[in-house]
Amino acid sequence: MDYPAAPIPAVALTGVTKIFPVPFQRRSVVAVRDLNLAVAVGQIYGLLGPNGSGKSTTLKIILGLVPPTRGQARIFGRDSDRVASRESVGFLPESPYFYKFLTGEETLRFYGKLCGLRGAALKSRVEEMLALVGLTSARTRRLAGYSKGMLQRIGLAQALIQEPSLLVLDEPTAGVDPAGAREIRDLILELKTRGITVLLSSHLLGQVQEICDRVGILANGVLVREGALSELLGVENQTQLLLENAPPNLLEAIDDLAARSGARVIERGRPRTSLEQLFLEATEAAPDESADE
Repeated sequence: MDYPAAPIPAVALTGVTKIFPVPFQRRSVVAVRDLNLAVAVGQIYGLLGPNGSGKSTTLKIILGLVPPTRGQARIFGRDSDRVASRESVGFLPESPYFYKFLTGEETLRFYGKLCGLRGAALKSRVEEMLALVGLTSARTRRLAGYSKGMLQRIGLAQALIQEPSLLVLDEPTAGVDPAGAREIRDLILELKTRGITVLLSSHLLGQVQEICDRVGILANGVLVREGALSELLGVENQTQLLLENAPPNLLEAIDDLAARSGARVIERGRPRTSLEQLFLEATEAAPDESADE
């Protein structure tokens, strides 16, 4: 009996180890050790870890910028050290460098030409990307006058200019205020609906929790936890009930029923919003004091 072949993952790392020798010293540093990782097509995957955990090295190996000491990295079934594997990949580094004397439109035209776009196809793609990241009105402004959030969005636009199937983002909201970070996260979710696989590295756990389907946690170069976000965050032996307008007698009845069943109510309180959500609601509701009288 023939079984259907397993789908090819967007990213697959098998036994990847990277060792960096320390110059002028008789020792070396293991940045990543025996890393096995798979990112399914259409997922938003979060790669987490503290500074020095191996996140950036892992991304560089996936992108073919750094060869692994041992193991293999593949993108859609192709070895990542081959140029052809990167034709379907867009990348936004943590601290991208742009030519600040160019406008937003000129920047996208420049990167589009680097990707082989020309003529009407290039013009159409630039228009589409400016609209997607919400920078159409700032298309003729030089990047020197862009805010940090606008620079991140133009960075996303350049990473998407060649219509990649995989988008790799390294700290995509670093240095961006909460409102700008929200816009970028909404854009990432929009990309998922378009069928684009997103692999992002971040140390902002709230950001990852909101948008990622699956996460991997690196520590000292080792993958210590990996799985679907819903599974990793769930507490195995606890169940949460959220009640609205519950009278005291109902709460007492729940306590009694739990005790008779051998269970115990260990926490009770009002749900809490996040500081970020509080900030966004307060700033959106604030009157505009800058308007001309």
